[in-house]
Amino acid sequence: MRALAWPGAGTFRKENPFPPLFLPVPDPSSTHLLLIPTYNTGPKVLETVRDALAAWAPVWVVTDGSDDGTTEQLEALAATESQLRVIRHERNLGKGAAVLSGARLAREAGFTHLLSFDADGQHPTGQIALYMELSVRHPEALVFGKPVFPPNAPTERVMGRKVANFLVNLQSGWWGIGDSLFGMRLFPLTDLIGVMESTWFGRRYDFECEAGILLCWRGVPIINVPTPVRYLSKAEGGVSHYHYLRDNVRLVTLFLRHFPGAVLRWPLLLVRHLAGRSRVAGGVAGGEAVLANQVPPA
Repeated sequence: MRALAWPGAGTFRKENPFPPLFLPVPDPSSTHLLLIPTYNTGPKVLETVRDALAAWAPVWVVTDGSDDGTTEQLEALAATESQLRVIRHERNLGKGAAVLSGARLAREAGFTHLLSFDADGQHPTGQIALYMELSVRHPEALVFGKPVFPPNAPTERVMGRKVANFLVNLQSGWWGIGDSLFGMRLFPLTDLIGVMESTWFGRRYDFECEAGILLCWRGVPIINVPTPVRYLSKAEGGVSHYHYLRDNVRLVTLFLRHFPGAVLRWPLLLVRHLAGRSRVAGGVAGGEAVLANQVPPA
């Protein structure tokens, strides 16, 4: 067992958004995999991968057509790290396609669950083991991050995702997704691959919304975990490939495309939700992870 720096959840602290506590980290898992998709993230991806390896094993990285030299650097790192695997896309296919590639290979390797984790340093590696533990306790469930925003979070991004959250919850029959766009998400592989292979969509920025709606329609229960998020400046190594017009058009198209199917499914989804089918039994109330706000034992 290794020691892990683990942050308290639900509160953003300006002086240190990821304050350290300590939680034991298990030996390499044969069931739960950490997957990091990346596209031209620069040096920050190497820092993220090293921090992730200190928190969980194994770690796989899908380089999605990166041409900034980081693929070669990651492959060199993998040559020295037995718990790191690098999967290369020769051209950029999109985040959703990168996650799906990793998910298929993970299933072939015998894994049952996958935690998708952003490469740009926004997500706290200290909470990886928490997500994994919740999944071990409730293997039938999705474990989705619910971001706790810092003071420097762009106002237009925060307001925009409030609109997206409303539309996703509307189309999922208020199944219980705490945030529609947050990328730190743990999936049962059978459910993830099942919904992604049922559609040609969701291969790029629309991945989180597309997969989230379809997983709700599939009836998979959700645990939401309050999770601190960082917004890094360019000087801090922050990289964003978000394109305001293109990606918002893609999301609007997604919502319009799913609306007829949502209307047809609302009665059944609402009945299932009222019956408690959207939540997991035993220790998790209202879809919110109780464990996420507990301090690990010394």
